[in-house]
Amino acid sequence: MNFKIEELKFNADGLIPAVVQDVKTKDVLMVAYMNAESIKTTLETGFATYWSRSRGALWKKGATSGNVQKVKSIAYDCDKDALLVMVDQVGVACHTGSWSCFEGVEKSGSLLDQLADTIAKRKAEPKEGSYTTYLFNEGIDKILKKVGEESAEIIIAAKNPGNEELVYEISDLVYHTLVLMAEKGVSTDDIKAALKGRMAGKY
Repeated sequence: MNFKIEELKFNADGLIPAVVQDVKTKDVLMVAYMNAESIKTTLETGFATYWSRSRGALWKKGATSGNVQKVKSIAYDCDKDALLVMVDQVGVACHTGSWSCFEGVEKSGSLLDQLADTIAKRKAEPKEGSYTTYLFNEGIDKILKKVGEESAEIIIAAKNPGNEELVYEISDLVYHTLVLMAEKGVSTDDIKAALKGRMAGKY
């Protein structure tokens, strides 16, 4: 994001279109408009902030819903009159509840990433009756207890004939581990990076 705002070519209204893309899945999420002030705010805060043409004011994406966009990079095109904003999308991008504002664009990331995103949304936006919300409300000790219980249950299931029970218990452990990761601020990207490092070494 090493560029000067004054180098950009804004339209007559002082705006520049911004194509927003998810950094993990590469899905196109939305198109919005930015002005010099919103770009500056985005760079300073690290969260996508646009210019609302209907309200005539700055608009931080997800300020109300919790579906914020953590900006990873901003690039401009060859004519410097359009931006590409790469974000880590929390929750969904569209106000309708869809992943993308573009019809037919479904989230293309891995199931693990999708589950992690759903869990992160429950943490940012608690939902009544949600088991995930319950775990976050109970706190770290409850989450750790569940991780320990599921680990023990995997050991028991592995000693039994057949794999159906084992698959079930491993799935439970994966889920509770993702909840623990969200509670501690560890992302799936952190885990992937660690695994890649091990593949290059010991593995």
